[in-house]
Amino acid sequence: MPYKFTFDLSRIPRFFFAEITKASYQKGVHKRIGRTTQELIRKFKIQEATGLNLSDAVLLLEDLIDIQARNFVEREKFLKTRKRALFLPHCSRKFMDGRCKATFDASVPSYTCAHCSEGCLVNQAVSLAERKGYDAYVLPGGSCIPKILRTRCYEGAIGVACGEETRLSGDMLEKLDIAGQAVPLIKNGCANTIFNVETLTKTL
Repeated sequence: MPYKFTFDLSRIPRFFFAEITKASYQKGVHKRIGRTTQELIRKFKIQEATGLNLSDAVLLLEDLIDIQARNFVEREKFLKTRKRALFLPHCSRKFMDGRCKATFDASVPSYTCAHCSEGCLVNQAVSLAERKGYDAYVLPGGSCIPKILRTRCYEGAIGVACGEETRLSGDMLEKLDIAGQAVPLIKNGCANTIFNVETLTKTL
């Protein structure tokens, strides 16, 4: 279930994400956040930069912190896994029309990247993942994930998604005893969504 609002953090200073990581680490270690979400919102002028109201900005930042904290807790378990999958949102493709040459296999269900565009985030992510031995899936929605996980018997999984979908997927992974890591979208929506390739590279 996606957020009911859109956001774009792609122009926020990189230092902001370092602060999110620091708060997440503190939460992972101490089960509490050293700095309040509201302080981060004020410090980085998140409302002004994104146009979000305060409650939506708080929800977004709390989810980002929770994602990083969960990554921290699960990291050691994840690194011990061998058979891994990467799940990507199809809305991060550069083109959402016929210019994208990806083919869709309804039996999986997933798009197969054709590596047709250098500037495509999905192309970059799939190439990185395949070089590291991952199976990569480009999904039309998060509801496809349980079927894939149950039939392919993965030990570890990385998902790229918004915070709300990541939280739901994390609960599912826990039930299936699959070690998970998440890379949050920094711009959401129905098309041209953005994630940080450098963050994904470090997570893989």
